Amino acid sequence: MPVVAVLGAQWGDEGKGKIVDMLAEKASVVVRFSGGDNAGHTVINHRGKFALHLIPSGIFSPLTTCIIGNGVAINPAGLIEEMDHLNQRGIDTGRLFISDRAHIIMPYHILLDGLEEKWRGGKAIGTTGKGIGPAFADKSSRLGIRAGDLLDRELFRERLHAVLDYKNAIMAKVHGIEPLSFDDVYNQYCRYGERLASHICETTGMLETAVRRDETVLLEGAQGMLLDPDFGTYPYTTSSSPLAAAGSLGSGIPINRVRGVLGVFKAYCTRVGGGPMPTELTDETGELIREIAQEYGTTTGRARRCGWFDGVAARFSTRVNGFSGMAITRLDILDKLPVIKVCTGYSLDGETIDYFPANIAALQRCQPVYEELPGWQTSTCHARCLEDLPTAARRYVSKLEELSCCRSSLISVGSAREQTIEVRPVL
Repeated sequence: MPVVAVLGAQWGDEGKGKIVDMLAEKASVVVRFSGGDNAGHTVINHRGKFALHLIPSGIFSPLTTCIIGNGVAINPAGLIEEMDHLNQRGIDTGRLFISDRAHIIMPYHILLDGLEEKWRGGKAIGTTGKGIGPAFADKSSRLGIRAGDLLDRELFRERLHAVLDYKNAIMAKVHGIEPLSFDDVYNQYCRYGERLASHICETTGMLETAVRRDETVLLEGAQGMLLDPDFGTYPYTTSSSPLAAAGSLGSGIPINRVRGVLGVFKAYCTRVGGGPMPTELTDETGELIREIAQEYGTTTGRARRCGWFDGVAARFSTRVNGFSGMAITRLDILDKLPVIKVCTGYSLDGETIDYFPANIAALQRCQPVYEELPGWQTSTCHARCLEDLPTAARRYVSKLEELSCCRSSLISVGSAREQTIEVRPVL
């Protein structure tokens, strides 16, 4: 199974960083294929605790090559800061490569992100303010600047002149703010280019070589499936696709070489930002889960909305991505609960449905249909095989498999690498 995609199967923050960090020990290459520094992957291993935003979670494995793929929007200032932080803690970033086709986040993207959110008022999407949406909009509008452009100063000067005049006009005439200085932006990004020059390259050849040699390649997703612009809770979504198919598009690996797709599901649901979340808990139970799990965003620090596991959304996620296995994370967070609920369907305008509506107004009216399961009320953090789990916990895992239409491969019962039950091999 040389190429495996690891994806968030819900609204993001499922614990993909831990899973990729663990699997990377057996991988030759890890590729981040979508998103930007609006995503945060927390990794805890023998080197300590780390918060990654752009660098693939395989960076801690000394023999693993890490690639930021063409499908990522890169804030060079944030990337350099992240690299420096890792270097200061003894982590080698010499094995990090950046696709010369990856798009660059510019200062006007960040400014426009905040201005557009302010303009939306009460209907704000709840973006991270990192400039991701405007950067991907420019990519589609053919106004983007790519990593490789930073290595050619004349080309960069020409492209920046054309784009910055247009963006300054929007900021001045529509939003009433001062225009950006061409010289300031140009000189700053030339310095970024100098710093990153040894990392920026054509990466598809590297990946082709790895695939031809039958080496293991991990495609690391960002965010989660339910934030996809096509299949998620549009318009409350992210701006690039977190789906399995995007792993091919955002890396340059042919789709027919992807042999496995691991969906990462939290044992409950969380979401950051606006948009519908049918199983959201706004009561004491939701607050209890948040505090036990410390559900606060890695990137923004915002409190995550917490809720019961949504089986309707999980089935939809499996249908669209074709998961070959599921990783269930944070099972230990439910250890203290006497009763646990799972959503088996929705009630929409008096009718029970088993599908995930595309219509945002309909989804907002959906009320979850719950099945109650007994809790196990004992610690699972020392479990290392399925048989170590309490009977009620094993039944809960079986229920999640049934609802998701997918068999479990990994079960995480803590933040450390070793706190993982391997049910079936992933690689």
